[in-house]
Amino acid sequence: MLASTCFDIKTDSDFNNHALSVFAFQAKNVAVYREYLEALNFDVDSVHHYSQIPFLPVSFFKTRSVIADGFHPQINFTSSGTTGMITSTHPVADVKLYELSFNRAFELFYGPVHDYCVIALLPAYLEREGSSLVYMADHLIKQSKHPQSGFYLNQYQELANLLNELSTRKQKTILLGVTFVLLDICEKYSFNFPELTVMETGGMKGRRKEMIREELHSILCAGFGVKKIHSEYGMTELLSQAYSKGDGIFITPPWMKILLREVNDPFAGVGVNATGGVNVIDLANYYSCAFIATQDLGKQFEDGSFEILGRFDHSDLRGCNLLVQ
Repeated sequence: MLASTCFDIKTDSDFNNHALSVFAFQAKNVAVYREYLEALNFDVDSVHHYSQIPFLPVSFFKTRSVIADGFHPQINFTSSGTTGMITSTHPVADVKLYELSFNRAFELFYGPVHDYCVIALLPAYLEREGSSLVYMADHLIKQSKHPQSGFYLNQYQELANLLNELSTRKQKTILLGVTFVLLDICEKYSFNFPELTVMETGGMKGRRKEMIREELHSILCAGFGVKKIHSEYGMTELLSQAYSKGDGIFITPPWMKILLREVNDPFAGVGVNATGGVNVIDLANYYSCAFIATQDLGKQFEDGSFEILGRFDHSDLRGCNLLVQ
């Protein structure tokens, strides 16, 4: 099975068949996952539905190389963290899978990227190597082919002038930024730019006090002159992202699913409209692990959409984590 065929998934039956094939491959060929299943004394042949598949704790990406036997990384994505913190590494055997994933997902949710001017405000991520978010933003900027797409650091006045110019031209624009920078801009300037999509990636980086989502989004909506604030849910250990077009409600692309687990029993599932630990199936993660138990807490709804409510361990917050609600 070609790894890229996950992007052709259209139905839940397609997803299940693909997930079972990926599970069979990874249970045999990804050493850390194979050892984890053996430690659980899990019968690999007993699985007939993706909901029965065990999820690998995301912490293994901090201590082990999660990659299929015989494959070598084309690139290593790394998580951010404070000095002395053990960070995660995701060895990516085929970076084209990541590019296909974020391109397909972006077009699915927002349409062709060449319709947009893409502006990235990711100073903390640009200060280190190995950020999957910077990699994605860089490719989207280049693919937009808009002459004013690009990364901005501390050029707030230049950015304000650009946003006003783009607003006058009614140019569809994506502003992808870390939360504290977006707030900084709103304190200095105000805009009325309904064609703008503000997409916050979370993270105060210790620069500001944490605030609830409703308060944050209210400030950003007023500052940029937009009706909703968008968000993306992704992490170093994944090759796919879910997107929110407002109110913190996320939707996954067809090759990605969220399942919730009991907080005190990682092998028991949680139904809809209840809080639980977030498990992610990301079928683009073909050469690492597609079944990951994250440290996020979430709530899922009848239609499969979900929201993130916080994290299990607040002493080990990632730089790109979403705000605690």
